[in-house]
Amino acid sequence: MVDHGADQDFAELADPYRRELYAHCYRMLGSVHDAEDLVQETYLRAWRAYDRFEGRSSLRTWLHRIATTACLTALEQRGRRPLPTGLGGPAEPEGRLGERPELPWLEPVPDALVGADGDPGTVVAARESVRLALVAALQYLQPRQRAVLVLRDVLRFSAAEVADILGVSVPAVNSLLQRARAQLARSAPAEDRVELPRAEQKQVLDRYVAAFENYDISGITSMFTADAVWEMPPYTSWVRGAEHIGRLIRSNCPARGPGDMRMLPAAANGQPAFGLYMRGADGVHRAFHLQVLDLTGSGVAHVAAFFDVSLFPSFGLPAALETVSG
Repeated sequence: MVDHGADQDFAELADPYRRELYAHCYRMLGSVHDAEDLVQETYLRAWRAYDRFEGRSSLRTWLHRIATTACLTALEQRGRRPLPTGLGGPAEPEGRLGERPELPWLEPVPDALVGADGDPGTVVAARESVRLALVAALQYLQPRQRAVLVLRDVLRFSAAEVADILGVSVPAVNSLLQRARAQLARSAPAEDRVELPRAEQKQVLDRYVAAFENYDISGITSMFTADAVWEMPPYTSWVRGAEHIGRLIRSNCPARGPGDMRMLPAAANGQPAFGLYMRGADGVHRAFHLQVLDLTGSGVAHVAAFFDVSLFPSFGLPAALETVSG
């Protein structure tokens, strides 16, 4: 007989942790699709075992034990998810773009799925913990090191709680954490981030969008810092420097003039993002790529342009835009 009361209790108690668990699985796996699958698996396993939950640890700890175990099992069969900057040095802007569609590339995540939306005063930590550069750096850690660092430094579990989650000793947790922090310090880039006031950020982003939609290459170039980076999975080629970014766009972008590109705002990894749509021969603007920006006080320092348009629905972005008349 199904105990509907127990089912209701489980749902009421476990559902508040869903976004936290999703963010945890995303940091571990670097994929929105894999994170969704693992969260569903976590809740299914937890529901099936809920009648055996004795409360020796908190429900939060118990759910994270199930999720972390599922993530570690998944990572046994998967390599790290890179960005192009993790595969080699910069390329010439006019050079041939190497494409590797078969690689499991790092994916951006919508803010709404990981608790990085809403009031900036309450979500700063959530945003920082899912920034694209950090999630990319986490990919360089061994799976257990990654789990320990996220559980200790992001989710703030105690060493004893992490030991319980992973089924290891506290000294083992401390050792894994020390090595993970050292590796992260080597692989995580130093970032010049100054949080702009909302009004100023909107002005900068409006200028950025206008430059693209008007196909104003000099205007686009002026938005970037001198050593900015532009990368675009599944293409392995990436460039550094505002002038190189302008040349890359001029030589490889299929747009030919104002109106060919349109952009819709989104929010990814606690950062500004835009869905870019390219006009086809039939006049319809279709999904082309999703840009995730790193905006600093000096300008746009980094853009990751993801050409996997299957990501668009996760961000609430349509596949095509209505034709603007007149």
